[in-house]
Amino acid sequence: MNPLLRAVLRLFAAPRIDMGRDYEKVRKVQRGLAARPVPRYHFLDTQIQAETGSHTIPVRVFEPRTRTREDVLLFFHGGGWVTGDIESYTPACAHLAEATGCVVASVDYRLAPEHPFPAGLEDCVRVAGLLLAEPDRAGVADASRIVLMGDSAGGNLVAVVSQVLAERGVPTARRQILLYPVTHWNHDPASSPFASVREHGEDYRLTNTEIDEYLELYAPDPATRRTPRVAPLEAPAAELAGQPDTLLISAELDLLCDEGEAYGRALRAAGNRVRIHRVPGALHGFITLPTFASALRESYRVINEFLDGGEAGDSPAGAGDTALDAEPREGTP
Repeated sequence: MNPLLRAVLRLFAAPRIDMGRDYEKVRKVQRGLAARPVPRYHFLDTQIQAETGSHTIPVRVFEPRTRTREDVLLFFHGGGWVTGDIESYTPACAHLAEATGCVVASVDYRLAPEHPFPAGLEDCVRVAGLLLAEPDRAGVADASRIVLMGDSAGGNLVAVVSQVLAERGVPTARRQILLYPVTHWNHDPASSPFASVREHGEDYRLTNTEIDEYLELYAPDPATRRTPRVAPLEAPAAELAGQPDTLLISAELDLLCDEGEAYGRALRAAGNRVRIHRVPGALHGFITLPTFASALRESYRVINEFLDGGEAGDSPAGAGDTALDAEPREGTP
């Protein structure tokens, strides 16, 4: 990338905050930003009872102005399992519904540190499992129309939910979309197996320190962080068989770039259909950018191709695409 452009992008690096102390302030800022005007949209707020009956799980359903697909995108938001909610992700989900012509159902799972692992995961498993077993609850006759989707920590939750449902032997999604997901536990530049952790962990949108703080709040036990329920890339190859057809979209300037793509390759090696697409010049978190952002427009294009049943495989070079999964970069497994 042009050195001048890199310098400009560094201006948008995440502020150096103490997430363990300031997560409530971050939540407040996110909700404030989400209050910006968005296109007119229709939505319905509903709730799903937790399996234990201890609480309800809010779900906000967005209806596009013109529905062109029968699919329902069951969306798990990002925010490091600590920030983000259906309010702060309302603009992104409203735009997603319009861009895809799909109904989008955004899940307001419980957040750490008030509700550490596995609380948020349990909420996501509950909602996904219920809708896949009873798709009429999502307004579709066939569970194959329910597509799991999430970004960052939400992408992590999608991956883990799919693993959990397959392990239980219950209906699983046929398709999943993972946007720059967290799939590994080690983001220390000195010991991480991923080059992107060293190359992009200090300069851009998400930092090494920030992701470590999120993980500590979400899973306080260090041993738990290394399990597949927090780091899905740690799942044995045999347990990755029978996973949904997968679209994995990574961001070139994201420290999570390599680990996300590594998870895509692991799914493929286990016999699953996978498409990996890296968005050039993109920062972590671009799903929340304004719709004119080139990274978001490109992602919508690739998502629509996937929803239309495009062949699994990596994006070809040229025409704005970046060929991926040719060879892992040095330092990746």
